[in-house]
Amino acid sequence: MDNPTLDFLKQNQPLAESRQGESLEMAREIKDPNGKKFYIESYGCQMNFSDSEIVASVLMDEGYDITKNHEEADVILLNTCAIRDNAEQRVRARLKNFTQNKVKNPAVQLGILGCMAERLKEKLLEEEKLVDIVCGPDAYRDLPRLVQEADSGRQAVNVFLSREETYADISPVRLDRTGVTAFVSIMRGCNNMCSFCVVPFTRGRERSRSAYSIQAECRDLFEKGYREVTLLGQNVDSYNWKNEETGEEVSFAGLLEMAAQVNPLLRVRFSTSHPKDMVDEVLHTMAKYNNICNYIHLPVQSGNSRVLDVMNRNYTREWYLERIEAINRIIPGCAISSDFITGFCTETEEEHQDTLSLMEIVKYDFAYMYYYSERPGTLAARKMKDDVPLDIKKRRLVEIIDLQQLHALERNQGEIGKTLTVLVEKTSKRSEEDFYGRSDENRVVIFPRQNYKIGDYVNVTIESCTSSSLIGKAVGPAEIH
Repeated sequence: MDNPTLDFLKQNQPLAESRQGESLEMAREIKDPNGKKFYIESYGCQMNFSDSEIVASVLMDEGYDITKNHEEADVILLNTCAIRDNAEQRVRARLKNFTQNKVKNPAVQLGILGCMAERLKEKLLEEEKLVDIVCGPDAYRDLPRLVQEADSGRQAVNVFLSREETYADISPVRLDRTGVTAFVSIMRGCNNMCSFCVVPFTRGRERSRSAYSIQAECRDLFEKGYREVTLLGQNVDSYNWKNEETGEEVSFAGLLEMAAQVNPLLRVRFSTSHPKDMVDEVLHTMAKYNNICNYIHLPVQSGNSRVLDVMNRNYTREWYLERIEAINRIIPGCAISSDFITGFCTETEEEHQDTLSLMEIVKYDFAYMYYYSERPGTLAARKMKDDVPLDIKKRRLVEIIDLQQLHALERNQGEIGKTLTVLVEKTSKRSEEDFYGRSDENRVVIFPRQNYKIGDYVNVTIESCTSSSLIGKAVGPAEIH
């Protein structure tokens, strides 16, 4: 069956192929004495792509060279996601593709990094006979040692979860070849114990990075030509850094302001917000600065309060809708996206209809939609029965996808005739003659490239649209204040 959600994700999330390798001139400046090269692929959320940049920095500091061709790599690393079973199955399928690498060169090392490594630990070595290295998200500093250990013929594992590790002192190697947008990790871990979610078990407790190290990273990126940063955390609204020596504290609203003050030409985005922690102070800060993008990802998961309670989301339908009202009141025109899970344990047909009715009220600009799949180790897996039949889950998912596509098209049609400021990110996949960029509200905009270049801010008048993108023509460079 066609999966519109997967198609949407392919259009709107960075793909592994587009993030494998920075400009190799930078990588080749540093050579290992033995000429070892590593290749890395990332799966899952933006945090994983950001972590891959930390991994690249750690290995390159030890003299390894990066390559975008896995056939010439001595070390092949897959940075994995464990949020859904389908994500893990994709990694297992990809591992099988690397069998030929081992056949051609038995010395090639295969490593599993990230959340899947943390969830399965040593079991991965037993289940996947090709795997030599298993490294959790808090153990990336140990990768050079793990590679050496695997090189000596031993299977290497480090899945220690830290209460302090933030990698704040590591300067990530940017794997985005366009050099326009970048991820900046502001915190790690998650304290929210949603009953369906494996993240607290794979990424540990929340730790916030120094606000000044984040601001310095944003400034460095701007000076290197980047024009947009996305502040990343499992729950950015709970960011709270305290200087133990001076007692100074910085909330997420304060951090947003610090990032915005780097330069008016540097756009600031963030992901992800939790409805229970989204406060008006953050919204007022967004409204205050033109370079903080008017876009909020606010996952609801379900539109029914009882199901939200079973999910342990710690808010109700009414609370969520009040937060939506606050966003619309304080930041008129702000784009809002969400996550939905259909067929969670005990969800009835009437409760599913509550999700559809909430969607009709909010009319989201974008959404990420899935049917529930049980994750081992979670509260739901331990104490709840996965009692909604798969065919019903899938049917409910189709209904949500169909409704969301209608809303997305309606939202995009409302942009026709408007002139939007677009940051040019890359050449469009559809045509070498067109550019791809995004508006302040995170809408994809395609327009003829003319004499503009990647990294420019351009005013584009919207002439037509699909449910996933806007199509227009450039009417001049944008003035940013």
